[in-house]
Amino acid sequence: MTLLELDTGNTAWILTSSALVLLMTPGLALFYGGMVRAKSVLNMMMMSFGALALISVLWVLYGYSMSFGDDVGAGLLGNPMQYLGLNGLMEDTDASLPPMAFVAFQAVFAIITVALISGAIADRARFGTWLIFAGIWATVVYFPIAHWVFDFSLTDDAGAITHVGGWIANNLEAIDFAGGTAVHINAGAAGLALALVLGKRIGWRHDPMRPHNLTLVMIGAGLLWFGWFGFNAGSAVAANNTASVVWVNTMVATGAAALGWLLTERIRDGHPTSLGAASGIVAGLVAITPSCSSVSPIGAIIIGALAGVFCALAVGLKYKLGYDDSLDVVGVHLVGGLWGTLAVGLLLHPDSPAGVSYERSGLLYGGGVDQLWRQAVGAFAVLLFSFVLTLAIGFALHKTIGFRITEEEEQAGVDGSEHAETGYDLGSFGAGARGVSFGGSAPRQTEVETNHDQEVTA
Repeated sequence: MTLLELDTGNTAWILTSSALVLLMTPGLALFYGGMVRAKSVLNMMMMSFGALALISVLWVLYGYSMSFGDDVGAGLLGNPMQYLGLNGLMEDTDASLPPMAFVAFQAVFAIITVALISGAIADRARFGTWLIFAGIWATVVYFPIAHWVFDFSLTDDAGAITHVGGWIANNLEAIDFAGGTAVHINAGAAGLALALVLGKRIGWRHDPMRPHNLTLVMIGAGLLWFGWFGFNAGSAVAANNTASVVWVNTMVATGAAALGWLLTERIRDGHPTSLGAASGIVAGLVAITPSCSSVSPIGAIIIGALAGVFCALAVGLKYKLGYDDSLDVVGVHLVGGLWGTLAVGLLLHPDSPAGVSYERSGLLYGGGVDQLWRQAVGAFAVLLFSFVLTLAIGFALHKTIGFRITEEEEQAGVDGSEHAETGYDLGSFGAGARGVSFGGSAPRQTEVETNHDQEVTA
């Protein structure tokens, strides 16, 4: 057996990528926080930070082992006891990449997947129940799916299997380079299920619910775009040619998607918006995630541009179908993830890193439907598994401990009822400016409600 030396360049790239992806969760908090009404901004951001805190701990305790431990049955689940508490992974090995570097990289994927779901239930969820849901959902939905998609079987120099991974990666051989199924379709399906469980917000489709702070939305989108280079290019797990191809494809698909969304807005509504630009950026990032190692830069432009159009149109489905997906997790992440995953079967380029590895081509390059059906099976298996289990978890919590705040609490604002805080303490500033005496009791704090929250995008 050949002993490998530690590759410090690869290690540095993976640790840097891990930090970039970690930054995406605070970026998501800003992105989501700016899109809700002022009375909900803290709760919205806290759901992302709560996921960051909780999943960090669960990943170390048993999440990594369930995702990347030796398979315990038909490619469905890793052995939860094998790396319990990351046992045995601190030791130096003969691998080119330290085990803990890979642990760190996969941890931040688990965190942001859970956080993404929260956008579907903005303005109306109990924070404590959300944390309980996040822990259960990560355990029974995300960790197994991560095993399906991300855990590849390994062999030694003699060709003997030393590790058995998940069924989508190894048996089905669907291509999902960085998480179109495990992250985006998974979170989108879960968001739809929770939106159905919690029901519509008070005043939905009647009261204005526009974003209260588009500046936060734009900052959040910028941080997501920045961090996504670690998300996608880091998934090469090496500083190599694959990472370089992926980096370029991620950049160009995202730009094309923003243009596609803005053009759709211009034709449909008469004007392009900053919210549309931010939404298009995220739609492009979502769509290129599964396909970034499979397509040429021209293919990436096609995927991104169509993602911008498809997702811009898809966000209106909730009005026709009657589900209140507050920040369009379904319209952007589920639809974008489905398109990007299926597009591999259409645009898989034979000269791309994945094309060379799998010796296949997409339908449009003469490869037939072989890869397309594999992509479809993987995508819809994750969709159905996530939707059904999330529906069951959400319904059980809703009927037992309660998932939705009361009508009075929702009207007053979830920030006050759940956190006893307000995002913008402008009442005291205004009182001081008018010269109110402070000799007696302090002036009553008032919440500034700008009546901006919005239905578009996540």
